[in-house]
Amino acid sequence: MKPKTKIIIAVVLGILILGFTSFFIRSKDSVKIPTPQEALAQCLKDNGAKFYGTFWCPHCQKQKQMFGRSASKLLPYIECSTPDGKGQLQICTDNQIEGYPTWEFLDGSRLTGEIPLSTLADKTGCVAPN
Repeated sequence: MKPKTKIIIAVVLGILILGFTSFFIRSKDSVKIPTPQEALAQCLKDNGAKFYGTFWCPHCQKQKQMFGRSASKLLPYIECSTPDGKGQLQICTDNQIEGYPTWEFLDGSRLTGEIPLSTLADKTGCVAPN
């Protein structure tokens, strides 16, 4: 075999090895293990819990902070305020939401105020973060 052919084969094999290595590293990194807060938020949503709140409510903001970064993408949050903050959206009026935050559960029961994550987990059969 000519030296030029050996070099070409070596380069092609090197490229293939790098490609496969890169693929497997990316595949491994893309398998993301949810945080305990993400798992709880998803479980609450899967179990029919609803979190009614408003953007201007400090207790709602504190409740969301308990869930960390999962709040915006996984939490079963329903905004009740009109954009100007002066009225209530129809969905909240129809569901007779009178205080914020209000948690509503599949059995129809409700809890109002900042609710500990352990209580939310107990109400829905989910696992609370430690």
